[in-house]
Amino acid sequence: MAKAMEALLSVVLLLFCCGGQVVRGEFDYRAALSKSILFLEAQRSGKLPQSQRVKWRGDSGLTDGHLQNVDLVGGYYDAGDNVKYGLPMAFTITTLAWGTLDYGKELKAAGEIQNARDAIRWGTDYFLKASATPDQLWVQVGDPQADHNCWERPEDMDTPRSLYKIDKDTPGSEIAAETAAALAASSIVFRFTNPRYSHLLLQRSQSLFSFADRFKGTYGGECPFYCSVSGYNDELLWAASWLYRATKSPYYSNYIIQHDDLKAYVNEFNWDLKYAGIQVLLTDLYFQGEAQFSAYRSHAERFVCSLLPGSPIRSVKTTPGGLLYVRDGANTQYVTSAAFLLARYSDLLSAKKQTLSCGNTLFKPSDVMGFAKLQIDYLLGRNPLGISYMVGYGSKYPRQPHHRGASVVSIHQQPTKIKCIEGFMNWFHKDSSNPNTLIGAIVGGPDKYDRFVDLRTKSSMLEPTTYINSPLVGVLAKLYRMTRKTNRQF
Repeated sequence: MAKAMEALLSVVLLLFCCGGQVVRGEFDYRAALSKSILFLEAQRSGKLPQSQRVKWRGDSGLTDGHLQNVDLVGGYYDAGDNVKYGLPMAFTITTLAWGTLDYGKELKAAGEIQNARDAIRWGTDYFLKASATPDQLWVQVGDPQADHNCWERPEDMDTPRSLYKIDKDTPGSEIAAETAAALAASSIVFRFTNPRYSHLLLQRSQSLFSFADRFKGTYGGECPFYCSVSGYNDELLWAASWLYRATKSPYYSNYIIQHDDLKAYVNEFNWDLKYAGIQVLLTDLYFQGEAQFSAYRSHAERFVCSLLPGSPIRSVKTTPGGLLYVRDGANTQYVTSAAFLLARYSDLLSAKKQTLSCGNTLFKPSDVMGFAKLQIDYLLGRNPLGISYMVGYGSKYPRQPHHRGASVVSIHQQPTKIKCIEGFMNWFHKDSSNPNTLIGAIVGGPDKYDRFVDLRTKSSMLEPTTYINSPLVGVLAKLYRMTRKTNRQF
């Protein structure tokens, strides 16, 4: 225990001693929470509602699906481009729904519960359209190569809105199952506020899960941008886990047990790799009395132990400033997803008044949550550079996010169409702040040495994504609750 706390303390001291602006006291987690949800509104595709709060955006993608006489208007752009990818969009909604479910009281106290539900529904309404035909799912809208060769506002885009689908002849179990997970988790979110909608989501989730399981195969159509390296077994188990939580049907419990992969020791959780999420989710059910999931506890603990400083089986390194570092390219996605699972696991330990054993080293629930908090605080500004990696939070934050809509003057200010090459010449390569502030976006973040260059062309550092923000919502809601009760730090 002492060694574990010493390791955690050393990280804290390092963050405070190493140059740059240091923020003392607690952060305004409520403001960060509000902004993290607001970013998702900037990613909306389709006809924007009157309640739209990101005013520099306009309607876009209003003919999506027309090439095949289907309605695929709506949904989210995944990142700084104008393509709608099914796999990361579904993971965004699953993790956002999870945070909304388990931190709903906190979101309500912060005045953000309806905004969270609205963000979820913007995704689930789209998934209902995309899955309207049985044993078929539209999984992508937009030609990625053509889109990436243009720098256009979504309101102006004239690149092909090519359509991609999976069916029994072209299976894509990982995308169908992740979409099933998103709909199942979301059905619980709306269970009491909109029972009819909740029932529709659950029915469609069950149908998609059956489709994914009956016609097994990995879909390569979203490569090279979203290639599923891990395969589809994790998504099938992930979807079955959420369907079990939503229905308590023995069918899904039996499916999990019969198809489990208890050799899956992992140290990351992301849009492609779901095992850690499954392990924490099922450990939660085990702690609630579901004894059939007992084996998942050791796997969840191994995941947590792989992250914590002071753990003898730690396998994920941190930057000199203390940020978890998995790999180059939007590394903050691994930070926010890990922080969410750490937050949830600390809750489980606290509820049972238990500690975590990593080899011979013991950690208290507060140690686990303390490390999650360090990760979020780093992103909000407690780091060697003293910069907030959340756009619009604090006084020092990235001014050049790699994002088409934010980096080109708003269509409301300049209605004249800005074409593909003009966007590159006049906006992408312009070394100045974006004309539109992408409030709430967490950018890709620093490199493994805590270095960061605020230059739009550095996409690995400057590009935000929806799935960086979606797990962040739950963690920020918990931190808001914690700091309402006490002003002390860990």
